[in-house]
Amino acid sequence: MASKHSAPGADAMYADKKSEDNNIEPSPLPSYSSAIVEGKDPSLSSDEEDRINYRTLEWWQAGVILIAETVSLGILSLPAVIANVGLAPGIVLMVILSTLSFYSGIVMGDFRKRYPWVESFGDAGEVMGKSIGMGRFFSELFGWAQTIFLVFVMGSHLLTWTICMNTLTSHATCTIVWGVVGLCVFYVMNIPRTLKAASYYSFVSFASIFTAVMVTMIDVAIEKPIGSTSLEVSRTIGFTSAFLSVTNIAAAFSGHSCFFSVMAELKQPNDWPKALALLQICDTSLYIVASVAIYVYVGPDVPSPALSAAGSVLVKKIIWGLAIPTIVIAGVIYGHVATKYIFARVFAGTKHLAHFTYIGQLGWLSIAAAIWVIAWVIAESIPTFGNLLGLLCALFASWFSYGIPGILWLWMHHEDYFSSPKQIVGLVMNVVLVVVGIVLCALGLWSTGEALAADSSKRSWSCASNAA
Repeated sequence: MASKHSAPGADAMYADKKSEDNNIEPSPLPSYSSAIVEGKDPSLSSDEEDRINYRTLEWWQAGVILIAETVSLGILSLPAVIANVGLAPGIVLMVILSTLSFYSGIVMGDFRKRYPWVESFGDAGEVMGKSIGMGRFFSELFGWAQTIFLVFVMGSHLLTWTICMNTLTSHATCTIVWGVVGLCVFYVMNIPRTLKAASYYSFVSFASIFTAVMVTMIDVAIEKPIGSTSLEVSRTIGFTSAFLSVTNIAAAFSGHSCFFSVMAELKQPNDWPKALALLQICDTSLYIVASVAIYVYVGPDVPSPALSAAGSVLVKKIIWGLAIPTIVIAGVIYGHVATKYIFARVFAGTKHLAHFTYIGQLGWLSIAAAIWVIAWVIAESIPTFGNLLGLLCALFASWFSYGIPGILWLWMHHEDYFSSPKQIVGLVMNVVLVVVGIVLCALGLWSTGEALAADSSKRSWSCASNAA
């Protein structure tokens, strides 16, 4: 019997797909959702008090979570990107990558409608892989790649935390110590086992980054009036520098690694496009307005992260203080998704997955602690903010935000590419997504590698201040 909380039509959808293709069905490996669509998920079908209901989000709550995890660190590098490539190319690149990002999110939503047990890229890889007898291999490849990406993003939030603390305290102690303090703060916030609490934290997160960026814009408008610096509509720069800027813009739209997990917790899965539209309207508008305004007033020397562009030390500290919630909360959302994936793999098929048990809670806490320690090691090992974002985009965001969604569509529609004008347009769009993913990965790795070599003077595992 299906759960009374399960998504309307999920069982029927699953039954239809199973009858169409007997080779593609959920495995018993990591998924909460495989049991849900079969009506067997104990977390949703029982009234016992220790059961956990994972399907709790309204569409607007999902949208706010997406905004919080996407509009966080990415925006801080964009004014420097505009300064590097020029106003016109910067704005055009933001619009193009935003459009592709939105479309790839829609493709992911369509894929999950067809296979409603999918709640991670690992599950999606398993679905595709089973058609060629490699379901387990693709599940492991995609699932662990997604988790590694999430841990790297967690590391970028810890790095930003150390920059923030050094700015606020005028480097009162060793940067490594601030990293350990951040590790403890992020870990404690990662203790809840559902995203329900994060949906409320996310309001604070978005208000935090929005206010910090607005105060930065106001301050630079007062302290550095237009005309005091040279502005360039476009610039001629070296390939490495130019493409590193492209990867930084792509990283600002790279929330896709969390999309399947957020879809899995929606009360009404059909509301996904509304949540995605809320994200895309907010992030694109804020990115363009903030990055252009800060660049126009500060000029070519705008720092990355941009919150350090304020003219006075006091205002700079106020701005970084305002940014603390988004630094922490957005990082915790990524940490939650990574922890949940590993937790589901470890406890698949046991009562600990859906019940509050001592062993289950100990497992959750242990997994969260382990991945936050790894993230801390990454933060101390790659001390340059822009380079870490570029590496993240090249290795992972290129595929999760662009390449893999394109592959998902091509796999779903491999029998009807030319059946209608709509399908032909879809074919072209998704081939473009795959090509963009390949280019961002290959050239992004080249550019980031050269940038890391050029910045080798900035020592890893150093007590020195990393504040701008």
